[in-house]
Amino acid sequence: MQHSNQPGYSLAMEVSRQSIGVNLLLSLGKLAAGVAGHSAAMVSDAVHSASDVFSTLIVMAGLHLSRKGADSDHEYGHERLESVAALLLAAVLAVTGGMIGLSGAQQIAGADLQPPPVPGMMALWAAVISIAVKEGMFRYTRSAARRSGSSALMADAWHHRSDALSSVGSLIGIAGARLGFPVLDPAASLVICLFILKAALDIFLTAVNQMTDHAASPQLEAEMAALVSQVEGVARLDLLKTRQFGSRVYVDIEISADGALSLTAAHQIAQQVHDRIEAQFPAVKHCMVHVNPLG
Repeated sequence: MQHSNQPGYSLAMEVSRQSIGVNLLLSLGKLAAGVAGHSAAMVSDAVHSASDVFSTLIVMAGLHLSRKGADSDHEYGHERLESVAALLLAAVLAVTGGMIGLSGAQQIAGADLQPPPVPGMMALWAAVISIAVKEGMFRYTRSAARRSGSSALMADAWHHRSDALSSVGSLIGIAGARLGFPVLDPAASLVICLFILKAALDIFLTAVNQMTDHAASPQLEAEMAALVSQVEGVARLDLLKTRQFGSRVYVDIEISADGALSLTAAHQIAQQVHDRIEAQFPAVKHCMVHVNPLG
């Protein structure tokens, strides 16, 4: 199986492996604290952390498959499979947020029927540690996603943030229960649900843009245009178009050059533009350059 040299792959896979290890340890710790501290919220939080392991495995599968080289059925490669992984994670995140919101609403509706037991201090400290760890994982994974340009890894980063927000809800609920206000837990869950659903929507829209030939950012196109104009022999930049292909970018360029140049000379100018664009911008999968005679 041939694989394309996708930028940031090694970094994204390393961060994903670290995420799995941390989430497994965190899930076991939360489960122990929830059981020992008589906290149903912390036990639910442990299950949420365990689901992050599943989401990270989706990321790793998407990253691996997206690196597969072109074949007779996919002559332009498989980069969009990473966007498919991001769509799956957006769905997982939306379901997670919805379940947290539904659970909160059910607890509020039944609060007068069955008061929950007062959780112990162990559950409270577990929530504090979970918030710190998951927020740290969110920032670390988000930084790696930006450096690697991986939409699937960015989706996983927001899954970490959703877990941190879930732990905030657990902390509020545990503290509120110990202070005599158990309704604070489900109320916080409803607010957290909205944050998670917003993150899922953002991830979904980003992945859709990557699968529907959405143009690259205006800033990136402006940087490319400036680079093309600096190439010796380019008299004018006539056209520059970009389209996203997963986490990569296709670029189509038309330039004008002296019409008296030989075909070989014109080709050399186009080749310089092609080589500089692909060298300067690692996210570019391919750059096509057409030369027009200067009229």
